[in-house]
Amino acid sequence: MSSNLSRRSALGLGAAAAAAATVGVSAPAHADPAGDDIADVYAREKATAGGTWHTHIATVDGTGAITPIVEDDTDHVTQGYSVQKLAVATAVMDKIDRGELSLGQKLDLPADIILRGSGIYFLHTVWGDEITVANFLTAMLLMSDNTAVRMCGRVVPAAEINEILAAKGFTHTRVEPVANPNRFLLGTTTPREMHDLLWRLATKTLLSPQSCSFLLSITRWQNGYHDGVRRTMSSVERSRVATKYGADFNTLGASRHEAGIMFGSDGAPKLTYAMFAEGLGDRDNYGSTHPAVQAHAVIGRTMMDKLPASAPTTAKQGDTFRPVNGG
Repeated sequence: MSSNLSRRSALGLGAAAAAAATVGVSAPAHADPAGDDIADVYAREKATAGGTWHTHIATVDGTGAITPIVEDDTDHVTQGYSVQKLAVATAVMDKIDRGELSLGQKLDLPADIILRGSGIYFLHTVWGDEITVANFLTAMLLMSDNTAVRMCGRVVPAAEINEILAAKGFTHTRVEPVANPNRFLLGTTTPREMHDLLWRLATKTLLSPQSCSFLLSITRWQNGYHDGVRRTMSSVERSRVATKYGADFNTLGASRHEAGIMFGSDGAPKLTYAMFAEGLGDRDNYGSTHPAVQAHAVIGRTMMDKLPASAPTTAKQGDTFRPVNGG
């Protein structure tokens, strides 16, 4: 998130139906109690938080079929803010998959590239390190580091990022070029396209399986964003959610976004969510008490509770968090 203004132009069945009509949530075309519950909670929390929402939430059944359960203005083109860092990371990893870059390649971290706002690099107060591509991708996705975006632009310029995204079938998910070809504003996306990106990431078809696993390992890790969807979850539950948050403001008001994937206990992807809320109040509150972020937390708990059933398994499901007391 940043405060740079130049980047911003510009319920029972009857109650559920009424809420859906009020907030523009399309009712699911199937008799799925779990889906209906999520849709009802979404409609209620959206109305409470206010603003204008654009959302796509979908579950995956045992056959692998994707079933949308909330489709709320899903093709609206919106400023993605830091959720767009998923698209930027996708472009970088695509270049790695093509052998034109590597996770181990090092770049210097000069003082004149440092951006404040989200992240960790500006906190160093002294700069000059050499850091790997893996380092700044991790900082960008785990801590939403803004300087890391500029580091990405040094290895994949804005025009190339957009070419990669277009080649992957995305029409509206783009960064916004500026005068310096290696820098860009984070640009736009739609809930439907972000769902598509997330689903292909979860099924390891967006990039090579290894590259998808790398991005998922970061976005699922315990030290990431917890104020929204993952707020009221255990550490094990949090590790089953890959998420990316974005917050900013424009002439409409505050924006609070969150998009991600929920996995079952069997390791299979079960649900995707892409929630973009703009025109909100409480503009300068970037904490957990913002009404839209509180709504994300309630919706997130409901989504986790209503995930489609997982097949029994004894397989290890990724890395498990264990505290380490130094040494």
